[in-house]
Amino acid sequence: MEETMKLATMEDTVEYCLFLIPDESRDSDKHEEVLQKYIERIMTRFAPMLVPYIWQNQPFNLKYKPGKGSVPAHMFGVTKFGDNIEDEWFIVYVIKQITKEFPELVARIEDNDGEFLLIEAADFLPKWLDPDNSTNRVFFHHGELCIIPAPRKPGAESWLPTTPPTIPQALNIIAAHPEKILASESIRAAVSRRIRGYPEKIQVSLHRAHCFLPAGIVAVLKQRPRLVSAAVQAFYLRDPIDLRACRVFKTFLPETRIMTSVTFTKCLYAQLVQQRFVPDRRSGYRLPPPSDPQYRAHELGMKLAHGFEILCSKCSPHFSDCKKSPVTASPLWASFLASLKKNDYFKVGLGKYLFVISFCRQAEQFSCLSLPSSWDYSSLAMSPGEEILTLLQTIPFDIEDLKKEAANLPPEDDDQWLDLSPDQLDQLLQEAAGKKESESISKEEKEQNYDLTQVSESMKAFISKVSTHKGAELPREPSEAPITFDADSFLNYFDKILGPRPHESDSDDLDEEEFECLDSDDDLDSETHEPGEEASLKGTLDNLKSYMAQMDQELAHTCIGKSFTTRKQVEPVSQTTDNNSDQEDSDTGESVMAPVDVDLNLVSNILESYSSQAGLAGPASNLLQSMGVQLPDNTDHRPTSKPTKN
Repeated sequence: MEETMKLATMEDTVEYCLFLIPDESRDSDKHEEVLQKYIERIMTRFAPMLVPYIWQNQPFNLKYKPGKGSVPAHMFGVTKFGDNIEDEWFIVYVIKQITKEFPELVARIEDNDGEFLLIEAADFLPKWLDPDNSTNRVFFHHGELCIIPAPRKPGAESWLPTTPPTIPQALNIIAAHPEKILASESIRAAVSRRIRGYPEKIQVSLHRAHCFLPAGIVAVLKQRPRLVSAAVQAFYLRDPIDLRACRVFKTFLPETRIMTSVTFTKCLYAQLVQQRFVPDRRSGYRLPPPSDPQYRAHELGMKLAHGFEILCSKCSPHFSDCKKSPVTASPLWASFLASLKKNDYFKVGLGKYLFVISFCRQAEQFSCLSLPSSWDYSSLAMSPGEEILTLLQTIPFDIEDLKKEAANLPPEDDDQWLDLSPDQLDQLLQEAAGKKESESISKEEKEQNYDLTQVSESMKAFISKVSTHKGAELPREPSEAPITFDADSFLNYFDKILGPRPHESDSDDLDEEEFECLDSDDDLDSETHEPGEEASLKGTLDNLKSYMAQMDQELAHTCIGKSFTTRKQVEPVSQTTDNNSDQEDSDTGESVMAPVDVDLNLVSNILESYSSQAGLAGPASNLLQSMGVQLPDNTDHRPTSKPTKN
């Protein structure tokens, strides 16, 4: 972590760091020893939740990282979560709980996108906060999300640096002003909503299915259920070289297959089900006809067996003779196991010592034994294939006993969630965004009672919001007050573009501060104008209106002008008009410009754009949905025509 954190690869990766709050009473010479003990305490405390969790690629892990530059020594971890985004948010929950149970710790977390916690709460962030100045500002402390603010004016708050803080500065600020850096309630609620339901949510993300598997795989999965993720990934990411090992199976023979129940995450199950695959005829894996009730179990078992065979083919069969771990021979290993026993680790039903050893290797937790920092702990971790072969050699199993268990399998879960209807998908997206309808209204009732004025009103609200070169703001509430108009800033803006006044400079650059002032919808101080200034303002606005009227006259007879629907086209023209006006029109010979019906043109064009999307995502639906406007489905397949106003 250099000032913050730099991701080692471009894969979907999350990195997290845990820092100790500065304490003068703490012996700086024993900083490494203190952090090593914290790692042991954290991993022991959260082992019941972390160990049985089925990770997509890599598990949660922590190791000691020495200080470098201005970054002090800290605990560091990195996890590749791949396609399962829930792994990342589960780690956010774990980090939050760690800082809650260890209040002397401060945590930072980010992924390939950077400050993804701020991205999740983007609708509620203060205007001053952007990716350019968010470095080292977002932390977890006492189980709460904290954002170190920026001073409103240089030197206004002496404890706040004018530039993004360094890690030591951030830690000192958190220690001295914990109540002033707490993120707003709306920001904390947005992040909390994303991790709501953990740890119970872990069970909801699982899917249990029957699989017809070789007995060796059944025995391995009984001891290591999490190895299913490595097997699914091996099959999902297979290449022609991997499939060479599956022409003739050497480790998992198809003749030993039995029925069993396998626990997947929903992400892993979807990856396995959605891929079409025909096994090599030489492999011995043959499937029943698709009409067979057990076809899905045979297909899943065949795919999973290929994944396990690929994993085992990537390691030497003699690896156990040349790879010995010196750690288990260390006296510190006995003290580590004693610590696990003391904390009732083995009373949570997690298995045998071998399970703990494997977990420590895969999570690279040998650092908690206070071994020399020069050790290469990653070299001690076994690959999934080596772990599978080790289990096959060390764990005895009886095929007949496994067949008896197959006769009393629990029912498998329903996988209808794979085939969501559009309405169910919309509901899930709304729930993920924190939007729930207060009343359950039928789809037909919504379509019958739909008011098209919502479209025009929402677009007007959108136009009135702030827009700059950085983007546009979306209206949060329809009842929000309209944007405050500052006449001076408006005139200064046009003077910069159209030409300066005689007493002004020739510079045509628009200062950023003036631009922000023009676009800001914050409250502005009202200023009184002199009579001469008001007359000048009125004259400028009249000139602008005259200029716009001339443009309208020129465009009226073009294709662009004729493409708009005017009120004269949709409303009957009154037969009684003012005599003076008629006389003036006849004298000048100029045609009266019929005003454009803005609302009607807006709605008709939006509906035309929405119809051309053919039910798919597009600009019209995306823009309206972002403002909370849900258009009903287009059930009229006839050629669309512009609506008429009643």
